[in-house]
Amino acid sequence: MIAVMKRRVVCAGTFDHFHPGHKDFLMQAKALGDDLTVIVARDETVKRIKGFLPTHGEQMRKRNVEDSGIPELVILGNLDTDILQIIRELKPDVIALGYDQRVSEEEIVERFPCCSIVRLTSFEPEQYKSSFYRNRDNR
Repeated sequence: MIAVMKRRVVCAGTFDHFHPGHKDFLMQAKALGDDLTVIVARDETVKRIKGFLPTHGEQMRKRNVEDSGIPELVILGNLDTDILQIIRELKPDVIALGYDQRVSEEEIVERFPCCSIVRLTSFEPEQYKSSFYRNRDNR
């Protein structure tokens, strides 16, 4: 019997105000392989990187991604300052990046030369961005 290796895909994000743009992002990532793992950013990490806390807490954001039924696994990111350490632990074949994620593709390629890096396309960004929802809620 020959073992078939599944192609593992990893993507990450905040996923605040889960909306159709997030769902499209997950569907695009899922199409790149057989097994999708989604890393949901910790509240503390979002605050450190973006300068503000997400509207919804990390457990709710994780549950929203799980409830989409798209990924096989949804995990919270590490609290470590090296947010890419979790990639080493997951050993993906493909890392899917959102069109607007401020991540250095060069740094990822340098640290994970065996991974394919795919920058996904946007889905109606003029309508679906978490900042639109956050700004609307803060009025």
